[in-house]
Amino acid sequence: MAFTLRQIQYFVAVAEQGSVTRAAQNLSISQSSVTEALKELETDLGVELFERHPRGLTITHNGHQFLRHATKILASVTDARTSFSGKQNEISGTLNIGVTSLVAGYVLSDLLARYRRACPGVEVSAIEDNGGYLEHLLVGGELDVAVMVISNLRDRMALQAEILETSPYRLWLPMGHPLVSADIISVADIAREPLIMLTVDEIEENTGKLLSALGARPHVAFRTRSVEAVRSLVATGAGVALLPDLVYRPWSLEGDRIESRDVSGSLPVVQVGMVWRKGSSLPQAARDFVGIAEALRSGRPR
Repeated sequence: MAFTLRQIQYFVAVAEQGSVTRAAQNLSISQSSVTEALKELETDLGVELFERHPRGLTITHNGHQFLRHATKILASVTDARTSFSGKQNEISGTLNIGVTSLVAGYVLSDLLARYRRACPGVEVSAIEDNGGYLEHLLVGGELDVAVMVISNLRDRMALQAEILETSPYRLWLPMGHPLVSADIISVADIAREPLIMLTVDEIEENTGKLLSALGARPHVAFRTRSVEAVRSLVATGAGVALLPDLVYRPWSLEGDRIESRDVSGSLPVVQVGMVWRKGSSLPQAARDFVGIAEALRSGRPR
């Protein structure tokens, strides 16, 4: 039996949510339907896509590989639908986008690819910079819209923001680390570990504030602007990392496993969203970009 488009959609939803329960809620279907679809898909492919354990599901290396194919399949289906809408023959003009570093590789790349396919007549210009400077460009009318971390948006009086994704902080650990099997991980446990610190999009500042507020003084073993470097350092046992789930992947570039665990206590979340100037009339090209972003994050076909 060949796998179905519905099975792929359910698989991608579970992979993105990290939970059958949350995926079923987002899809507005029963958990049993999602579970059955995953089992049928694994049977058809002949591989395990997820590891089952008391904490839930963890995507396997095979699952991670199949996820890349699955997202391309769904994107192709979306393109096929769009090709008959006639929209690409109508849309033209320019679109000026801003993006922060953390978001560029994890949200914008797929979004921008879909937008270019849907609106090939629009000339797109994108700039990557820190949040404060992007806010300045938005207020000054030099950008139509920005895709950025909005948890610490400064000028909320002048800017309109719409949340696309909310990502909690979680602890990254190497395979075999004692905390991997711990029932509860506290901030005090983290303070005793060498910390790999990511220094983009205010992550370092937020992590430092979090630990200081909870009375923990971290031992920072390494600071880097590269998420891939964090992955490699954690996977090889150089330290642990406390980062938003948005950038978590279970494998380093070298193929080493990285575990992710919840931390007890009230941890902050990172919100990624679309931002534009309040009161401004967005051009059609920008409105379409916002619409495609909303459809992509909610999993609706467009």
